[in-house]
Amino acid sequence: MADKISNIDRGIPAKRAEKVLSAAFVRTVTKPGKYFDGHGLFLKVDASGARRWIQRIMIRGKRSEIGMGSASLVSLSQAREQALENRKLAQMGGDPLQAKRAAKDLLTFEQACRKVHKIHEPTWRNKKHAAQFIATLETYTFPRIGKLKVSEVTTADVLAVLQPIWLEKPETARRVRQRIGTVMKWAVANGWRHDNPADAIAQALPKQEKTQVHRKSLPYDKVPEFLDALKASGASEATKLALELVILTASRSGEVRLAEWSEFDLAHGIWTRPARRMKSKKEHRVPLPPRALEVLEQAATLSTGEGLVFPGTVHGKPLSDMTLSKLTKALGYDVDVHGFRTSFKTWTQERTNTQRDVSEAALAHVVKDKAEAAYAQSDFFEKRRKLMERWCLFVNKIQPRVETIRSREA
Repeated sequence: MADKISNIDRGIPAKRAEKVLSAAFVRTVTKPGKYFDGHGLFLKVDASGARRWIQRIMIRGKRSEIGMGSASLVSLSQAREQALENRKLAQMGGDPLQAKRAAKDLLTFEQACRKVHKIHEPTWRNKKHAAQFIATLETYTFPRIGKLKVSEVTTADVLAVLQPIWLEKPETARRVRQRIGTVMKWAVANGWRHDNPADAIAQALPKQEKTQVHRKSLPYDKVPEFLDALKASGASEATKLALELVILTASRSGEVRLAEWSEFDLAHGIWTRPARRMKSKKEHRVPLPPRALEVLEQAATLSTGEGLVFPGTVHGKPLSDMTLSKLTKALGYDVDVHGFRTSFKTWTQERTNTQRDVSEAALAHVVKDKAEAAYAQSDFFEKRRKLMERWCLFVNKIQPRVETIRSREA
């Protein structure tokens, strides 16, 4: 027996039974030495009593040894499983040592998130969306799984992140899950893992109540009162004009704040928004009602008539979304700026006989049905012009002539 062990120590292969060690032996052995199992795996016990796993293996014709961790952390079954994987890889011409070094250098989940955030940042419509992506991950995932290698994150880890907020903060939880999934898909694409653990937890999470989240909006009959308060406020002229244009054109805040003078044809009352700023990624024409044209004429007196229509306090930068939100709250209205689009939509439903397609086009909403979108070639521009003129009259408390209304509805 002594000769047999000596030969193995010298690297000379010998026939022996597979899996000769036992878990009990590994836990209790104290005598220094090397204790062999199968596939070149052996337990080395040092004079200090420390026990560690080592595998002796041929890699591309060269005898090598691979350290596989402390026996107090790696069980016998785990060591055997890894030894078998290493041997299979070596037999196929691979290098288990190189694979081990690559795993050691692998990004942590937090590092992977920051990398994905940096890659996707140029594609987001605004800095707010980019900031929200990484902020939710910083808040909810990094404390639990941030230090794990991206390849080590399991379904159980993702579940531990989501369970505390799944019912309490359903919308946030869904976004966190989607963002974890985005990072994991990137890891799969790079060959660092074979699955997306965020996709495998649907059955493990309780069912959320389906609630439609809407921005706080003002009843449409209160919008004229709001405009009066806005015009009488002591806010800066540019801020007041920008917020009024948002309301008059039923626009998104960013569409107005980032607007440039080159987009406007004031002679024909048309505002052409470029595709890069539209949610639909398509160019969109907006008919400008009379009061909107007056707002723009007033805005022109505050600037050079080039670049941004509503520049912020920092040179070259637009007004911030927070500036408009703060003004709305300061006027005593606990509503969102985006909610004025809801006010407009509700008005079209309750006070006009406008076709749904026309009001949706006025809001620049995307047609979600692909077949329907393929046939929807009209942007209903002239019908929208009449609709926006009526909205302008309504919010400014101007009574239109009866014959004008009849002729336009005909």
